[in-house]
Amino acid sequence: MMAATNTTTVLFPPRCGMCGKTENLLRCSRCKVMVYCNREHQAAHREAHKSACNAVGKKRTILEAEEEKLRSHPGDFLTPADVFNTSVGHFWGIWETRDYMRARYALVEALGEIKTHDAVQTQLDHLMDMLRLCRGDNMGLRNLVPVVMLRLNKDQECYDFVKWWNAMGSESDYDWGNMELPYLDIKNADAFEPVDYLWSDFPDLSRMVAITLLKIKLLLDVIALENSAATVGKKVPPEILDAIQPHVARSPIIAGNKAILERKDHRAAIIDKLGAQVDRLYKAVDKTNRYFWPSLLKPGRHLTARPEAYSRGSMEEMQLMLQYSYDAWIETPGAIEVIKAKVEGGQIYTS
Repeated sequence: MMAATNTTTVLFPPRCGMCGKTENLLRCSRCKVMVYCNREHQAAHREAHKSACNAVGKKRTILEAEEEKLRSHPGDFLTPADVFNTSVGHFWGIWETRDYMRARYALVEALGEIKTHDAVQTQLDHLMDMLRLCRGDNMGLRNLVPVVMLRLNKDQECYDFVKWWNAMGSESDYDWGNMELPYLDIKNADAFEPVDYLWSDFPDLSRMVAITLLKIKLLLDVIALENSAATVGKKVPPEILDAIQPHVARSPIIAGNKAILERKDHRAAIIDKLGAQVDRLYKAVDKTNRYFWPSLLKPGRHLTARPEAYSRGSMEEMQLMLQYSYDAWIETPGAIEVIKAKVEGGQIYTS
């Protein structure tokens, strides 16, 4: 998952890759995740799009060949027939499936080079289906899923996913082969709750980074609500302000919370609490991997490094997690500025 730029952007819903129009879009037939409003714009954008488009097309062709091999396998003492139906949940345990799973992940990586909503949604669809096929996640996909969800503004889904893996996925006695056990069944967990549940003897860097970004996003939203109420609220009738408030928030967790939207004072109840949580998470991430925050601010070569293995707290671990999460950070306006203020020793939030 390589990020190509350190300029703050926003991941918009489908729109023309050349001019940004959102109506009557044509889909690129090769990559299937870039759209254009007309053939002329597709041709004009071809040079910029060609490399990533071809990579996605090639990886998809390889994946389709691997899938066909599995689907046509007659079955033997090592590989069951109809493996996509008979071996759901413990797919990786069958040797013949591994080339397919690796090819599918290679497609996910290639899709990461195309910065469109459809590309990121397709990544998430593949990742979640791969986890359905292999609950135990031998490939470490759970490290990537939360930040992909954040890029799609699926903030509650991100929080629930992290909460489940932290609670159940870390249990030593969870039977991954038992398909009757609940799986990813935590729904609508409290995203404002304290972050202590993330602490352990072996803290997971990917989870802490994802939750730090989510908490920053919530914090910035509530600060924006507070500021809009203080400025706009003095100039417009209350019913107009009530209509404006949901559009101030970027996170659906905030935009869909009537109690938060209708509050007149967010500081003591929410802002201070979230700010303290971000402080704790910042320190926890720094303690877990001292390279992460400085590299987020100055990523440089770390975005193109190809670590083959890593140990906890290593530069290689940072590089992998930075590549997973960097796009999510730059697509969340204000998030990197919060971390920059913290690195420089300043206050990380103001109203």
